[in-house]
Amino acid sequence: MAAGMDYRVLDDNTGYVRYESFNNAIGSGNLDEVMMHLMLCRGLIIDIRGNGGGQLTNAEKLAARFCNTTTLVGYYRHKTGPGHSDFSGLEERWLEPASGIRWQKPVVVLTNRQVYSAANEFVMYMKELPGVTIVGDRTGGGAGMPFNSSLPNGWNVRFSAVPMYDARGNSCEFGIEPDYKVSLTDEDFARGEDTIIEFARTLLGRR
Repeated sequence: MAAGMDYRVLDDNTGYVRYESFNNAIGSGNLDEVMMHLMLCRGLIIDIRGNGGGQLTNAEKLAARFCNTTTLVGYYRHKTGPGHSDFSGLEERWLEPASGIRWQKPVVVLTNRQVYSAANEFVMYMKELPGVTIVGDRTGGGAGMPFNSSLPNGWNVRFSAVPMYDARGNSCEFGIEPDYKVSLTDEDFARGEDTIIEFARTLLGRR
């Protein structure tokens, strides 16, 4: 494990990384360690199912390891007034390549409906990078910049303070569709087989 990331080489020489929360800080040394350990693998699976988000900087650091050129990954808008539609125009978001070791082989990112906030942003970044495929279910949505408040009745409210959009201007607030929708069936779960991981391994085997 390195900085909250579990990583290993599967029996078919596929690299596998499980990252449960972007609250777990990752440094350049940690990412170099992971890349070096998996560098001889034929491809890589990044499993962020159930990742509720965390620090947006961690999502950017990880995505930058799969980016070779400065890439437009989306847009955001700021609130400019009290009115319902008082927002700025779309402002570009760019992902810069990491200065450390960068991955150059196919990647599959595993998602489900429990992927929120900074994890949702990570999926948005990765969809714009060549050689990356998203597999699983639609993400839960939400931007990487949430606002929290308490109401007089004791309820807590959490919503996106800065709306986010993908590189084509589509809102990402209500989730991002995968390239391949794959579900974990009850039968496979009972057998101890992860349908989604197996689909990803098969997909990487075709590359």
